[in-house]
Amino acid sequence: MHLRLNYINPVLAPMITARGVATGFHCAAKAMSAAAGSSPFEPPEHCLPGVQETRPGSPPRLRRLVDIPGCQPDRVNDLLLLSNVTSDSQGRCGSDAEDPSAHVVFFPGDIQNFQQEMSLQPEGAQWLSWSLENVALTLGRRFPDRHVWVIRASRMYLHKFSCYHNFVESNLFGAPEHSPDYGAFRHLRALLSNGMERAGLPNPLPPQRGGDTVAPGFSLAVVGFSKGCVVLNQMVYELARARADPEMGPFVERLSDMYWLDGGHPGGSETWVTDKRALGELAASGVAVHAHVTPYEVCDPMRAWVGREHGRFVKKLEDLGARLSQKIHFEDEPASIENHFRIIQDF
Repeated sequence: MHLRLNYINPVLAPMITARGVATGFHCAAKAMSAAAGSSPFEPPEHCLPGVQETRPGSPPRLRRLVDIPGCQPDRVNDLLLLSNVTSDSQGRCGSDAEDPSAHVVFFPGDIQNFQQEMSLQPEGAQWLSWSLENVALTLGRRFPDRHVWVIRASRMYLHKFSCYHNFVESNLFGAPEHSPDYGAFRHLRALLSNGMERAGLPNPLPPQRGGDTVAPGFSLAVVGFSKGCVVLNQMVYELARARADPEMGPFVERLSDMYWLDGGHPGGSETWVTDKRALGELAASGVAVHAHVTPYEVCDPMRAWVGREHGRFVKKLEDLGARLSQKIHFEDEPASIENHFRIIQDF
């Protein structure tokens, strides 16, 4: 059996659920062997029962921030914060010191949720190694001395289909409909500002009131995995207006890096941005673009347009002179959901 639940026709979803498909994305016989403990991939080092509060000198702590308001009253998200900036790193000086105002934001894919919620769902329990808590710790090792934010999708249809409708117009299954003015940047800025205040971080982003000021040391990188890449795509479409906006421009200018990790969603197109005008704005912005994929997404003959769109994304950015890096991971291995997840560790 080989079904791609993340991309299946919504009409068939109840049938698929009844058949017990094991993941929020896709299902294969190999995935079932992973549930039995025969998976070839190495899970993250930390497998948590939930969010941990740690004592001074312990590993960086995770904090769950619930119902953080965004740019509108009806746009609310739960956040997970890994306070990865230690007192020692804040006291260092010189070129090796990371600024305590450096932040990384991660948008997860389908099935990924808080550890506790995943453990209660048969389709999520086998993928606890990729819970939001464990991913935050993995990213903490990838981005030391930065604050790591994991943004939970505001809706999880059937406990597995992530929907980022607070960032991009989306249907029930999370398929996006992009536009140049939905407010993804504005919502992200408000979430970070309110999240920093809730968490008591030093030098938080000030509330946006008619103008914008950003602390000199503030920097931002955004990472999207699988379904989470729809948020990055929406940001690309909004980039021109956001950069020109006196209120949003100073915030957007602090965006240093964008990482696409094996993007995918249930729509039939626009898995990758191919609009030349939008990509031209991305190239002109100076943001470093990182495109990481696996054969699981870009070599699927049933969804050949994903690979074609990825190729056009890369080619157009290269032609436009963008700051681009790209890599196909696990290219010599069979396409698998295990390697789809492993890109979170390997990029």
